[in-house]
Amino acid sequence: MAVYLTSLFGSASIGVYSQATEEILIVPTYITLKKAERMSKWLKVKLIHTTIGGSILAGSLIRANSNGILLPHFVKEEEVEAIKAVFDGNIAIMETKRTAYGNMVLANDYGAIVDPRLKPFEIAKISDALGVEAVPGEIAKLPYVGSLAMATNKGVLAHPMLTDSERKLIEDVLKVPVEVTTVNCGIPYVGTGLIGNTNAVIAGSLTTGPEMFIIEHALGLVKEDERVEGFQSNRRDPETQSSNIL
Repeated sequence: MAVYLTSLFGSASIGVYSQATEEILIVPTYITLKKAERMSKWLKVKLIHTTIGGSILAGSLIRANSNGILLPHFVKEEEVEAIKAVFDGNIAIMETKRTAYGNMVLANDYGAIVDPRLKPFEIAKISDALGVEAVPGEIAKLPYVGSLAMATNKGVLAHPMLTDSERKLIEDVLKVPVEVTTVNCGIPYVGTGLIGNTNAVIAGSLTTGPEMFIIEHALGLVKEDERVEGFQSNRRDPETQSSNIL
């Protein structure tokens, strides 16, 4: 199964609260350990069960790839230790007034597109931490690239108003193909409702069948023997299906 549906804190905006790479999944401690472990099993990664600066908005506040992780300046020491216990990559605490690096940075293991309002020294630190080239850019002529798209090492899904020049830049820097879509029944801020890696994707519980079809194919999650009509490769989280809460 390649695409799973769930909600966090009763919300389909799961990308606001969690973040995944090829190596790790970060989920706030206010989500039950059982549910967090189930999500990490879907993605085949190690689980980091922690808040960020005491906040549940882990997906918005951090950006990570296999090489490193960006953290806001108010992250707590015990949270950094929880990350270090599982993740042995670079850990960069960004000592600036800006905090929502999950919204400002779009990255995979090959490159990063960053909010063009970031200063050169911030971009340089992001590049060093993530171990990739970091280039300023926009999506749909907006600077919040991390919330406007979602990237894996197989593809990028972006806001439907993505321009041709923006698509070319993302493909050149992240070195994967780019497709456009919405999530959660028409929401264009793709990064707010989608997390994943090359193993699987977890989408917000309101994501429709047609949206899931695009997600599967754009991110290379469908095997040849699964390319049939219907959505047999999708799975709804049983807890979400029954209560839509957790």
